[in-house]
Amino acid sequence: MAEICCEEAKSTPATAVAVASSALERRRRRLEMRRFRVATDLEAPAEEDVRAGKRLRLARTASGSCADAVPDCKRPAPPERLPRYGVSSVCGRRREMEDAVCIRPDFLPGASKHHFFGVFDGHGCSHVAALCQDRMHEVVADEHHNAGSGEVAAWKGVMERSFARLDEQATSWASSRSGDEPACRCEQQMPSRCDHVGSTAVVAVVSPTHVVVGNAGDSRAVLSRAGAPVELSVDHKPDRPDELARIEAAGGRVIYWDGARVLGVLAMSRAIGDGYLKPFVSSEPEVTVTERTGEDECLILASDGLWDVVTNEMACEVVRACFRSNGPPAPAARPDGAAPPAADADAENGSAVVKGVSKADSDKACSDAAMLLAKLALARRSADNVSVVVVDLRRGI
Repeated sequence: MAEICCEEAKSTPATAVAVASSALERRRRRLEMRRFRVATDLEAPAEEDVRAGKRLRLARTASGSCADAVPDCKRPAPPERLPRYGVSSVCGRRREMEDAVCIRPDFLPGASKHHFFGVFDGHGCSHVAALCQDRMHEVVADEHHNAGSGEVAAWKGVMERSFARLDEQATSWASSRSGDEPACRCEQQMPSRCDHVGSTAVVAVVSPTHVVVGNAGDSRAVLSRAGAPVELSVDHKPDRPDELARIEAAGGRVIYWDGARVLGVLAMSRAIGDGYLKPFVSSEPEVTVTERTGEDECLILASDGLWDVVTNEMACEVVRACFRSNGPPAPAARPDGAAPPAADADAENGSAVVKGVSKADSDKACSDAAMLLAKLALARRSADNVSVVVVDLRRGI
């Protein structure tokens, strides 16, 4: 042991020289790498611009209006015919993002100012929600065209047939795919579990005179009217008395396993897809047709990631607070108690023009409200994806 220590002591000067040489070599290599990186950046600025563009697009998907938050959203209509809205969709504490949002302004050919909004909350995988995002508005427009005229009476059948068509497409999704398409997450499981995938769907068609809502699942649509929330859909939970009776009549059971679940598996009684739970889980939507009034303030569509932790009243109050911070004070009433002339004109033509509030301010208020609601859900420890759409329904304030 002493001999080893002596040998190390004797070789100390040589070791120091070797260490210094190694350090100089490493420094020289670092300088060469830096020069190489600088040269690469000068030769390929376009690639850097592409990467910067990707980062910008990803940042925009967090919140904002449809043009920013939903990449495939198209706005063919002129600005004066576009709705005022904002959207926010976040993954939250989930490992996978399975929510999808679709916004299609002026989506009905030949019918002016009919705007489509949809929120789809997938489970098991994201492909059914993505299918609804891509196809639901097209199917609704096709069914509406086939149904002919009838603002109120026709919409119930339009929504029911549209949901049924999407359910059929979701059920046959795996068999209709080509071999060139990349494998989905559910297809990589052994055995494949594509028929174990589904999605809730809450869609709204906002026209100048009515708000039509079709819902299957536990996503929700809430209308704020004169400061009070109005539920335009009711969650389809397995322990809801009428849903429990329907499931049992079909031969199924509701088992309480971390809450009420169909056959102890699914925490909702209606959804698009979920072929392995048919007929206990139905795709038939509940449809409401609500006439618009001058007291309507906003429409909120959201997945259960919001509604599990935020009440209807609180959500409407957040939106109203954003409206107040981005708009003018309410106009003084006329001595005879009549509405201002602008309000009368807007009520007649059914436009969404808000007196004294530009479209940019209204869009900002809606976007701020959607973002705040998503942040509120996360602050309240929501464990699910959170997707929120806020539509400004005010007229002539």
